[in-house]
Amino acid sequence: MPLRDLLLGLGVIAIWALNVIVIKIGVDHFPPLLMTALRFVLVAAILVPFRPVSRSQLPFLLLISFVFGTLHFAMLFIGLSQAEAGTGALLAQMGTPFATILAAIFLKEAIDAPRLGGLVLSFAGVAVLVGGPTLPPPLATAALFISATGWATSQLLIKHGPPIPPLTLAGWMALFAVPQLILESWWFESGQLSAMQEAGWEGWGAVFYTAVMSSIVAYGIWYGLLRRHPINRVVPLTLLIPVGAVLLGVLLLDEGLGLNKLLGGSLVVLGIAMIVLYPQRRNLSAKPNRRS
Repeated sequence: MPLRDLLLGLGVIAIWALNVIVIKIGVDHFPPLLMTALRFVLVAAILVPFRPVSRSQLPFLLLISFVFGTLHFAMLFIGLSQAEAGTGALLAQMGTPFATILAAIFLKEAIDAPRLGGLVLSFAGVAVLVGGPTLPPPLATAALFISATGWATSQLLIKHGPPIPPLTLAGWMALFAVPQLILESWWFESGQLSAMQEAGWEGWGAVFYTAVMSSIVAYGIWYGLLRRHPINRVVPLTLLIPVGAVLLGVLLLDEGLGLNKLLGGSLVVLGIAMIVLYPQRRNLSAKPNRRS
């Protein structure tokens, strides 16, 4: 990968790692469901007017809006409202092992020995985190696992769904998710109007960052990299997201960096690396890259 594209990729990873910190700041000013809804309002307002879809794609987009918008993003914001940024980012990364398991159950995809080892290591890392002082309360931990499951399910749906450009998918998913999240916020939360009036530049800046920088700018650059380079040269960079989130949590939020977080986090990242990297390396050895 040329140095310019490598730096772009690392910039995207930095945006996404910092996004975890920004969400933590945002949910200090807004109820988490409300903040998720505000994020999607901005994403939809920017993307939908310029990215039309066909009527036949609307049912799929509605389904994705629930699985990806509500189950993944809303539960992520709820979980991070009560969890340390670093620990929350590590638990959210369990979406990759969950996707492997769901693919094996519903799509009958085989789990070979290296990926099985990756699953074991990632769940062992979670077990180590469970024994540490940074584990969030049970409801927040459950929300983060639901978020990871929502991400995993959405990836399987997107893989086998209609071919919709990524930013088009993001815009219309956000549009359909907004009414769901507003209703959920009205039912489960309180003080929405006062929160919006008192949020200040930090709260509204967090909404802007999560919507524009994380959802639009970062994904726009990311999918450009995926078009120019083989997936195996781009996707492994995402393994740095939880590492960056842990370090930024320590530097910016004064979070602890105990033995459980270091060991458990290392096992989670190593396990995910085995799941993500080994099949690609095996494929590369079987089919040499024609670009080289």
